[in-house]
Amino acid sequence: MDKDRAARATAMKRLDVFIGEWTLEASFPGAAIAGRAVFEWMLDRQFLLERSEVPGAPDSLAIVGFDPGREAYCQHYFDSRGIARVYAMSLSDGAWTLVRDCADFTPLEFSQRFTGSFSGDGRRITGRWETSANGSNWEHDFGLTYTKVR
Repeated sequence: MDKDRAARATAMKRLDVFIGEWTLEASFPGAAIAGRAVFEWMLDRQFLLERSEVPGAPDSLAIVGFDPGREAYCQHYFDSRGIARVYAMSLSDGAWTLVRDCADFTPLEFSQRFTGSFSGDGRRITGRWETSANGSNWEHDFGLTYTKVR
C-alpha cells in the first residue's frame, strides 16, 4: 500500500466511531427538537455518509471524505431546501469540528462552525453550532447532541 493510500485508510478508520444510528436533540432557547441520524460507509469505506431527519428542520445528507492536503476531512452537506455547502472537518482526541469560512456552492453570507465532544464511551456527542458575520466574533446558534442508539 502506498503512502497516500495508507494515510487515507488510517484517516477513514478513525471515523468508525460515527457508524450506527443516533438520536439527535437540537436545543434552542426555550425549545428542543428531537430527530435521528444514521452514519454508514459508502463506496468501499472511501466515504462516510450521514443522513439526518429532524422534524421542523431540513432533512440532510452529508458525505465525508479524506482531504489529503490537510490530513483531515472535507464534508459536503446537502439539505431538503436545496442548500449545498462544504465544511472543513477534523476529528482528534474526541473532538469533532466542522468549519465553513469561505464561499463554496453558495455565497458566504456568514461563517459557521460546529464543535462537538465525544463522551468517554463514544456513545454521546455534545456539541454546538455557531455563526459569525465577520469570521472573528462567534455567536451561539443552537446546541446539538447525538446519542448512539445502535
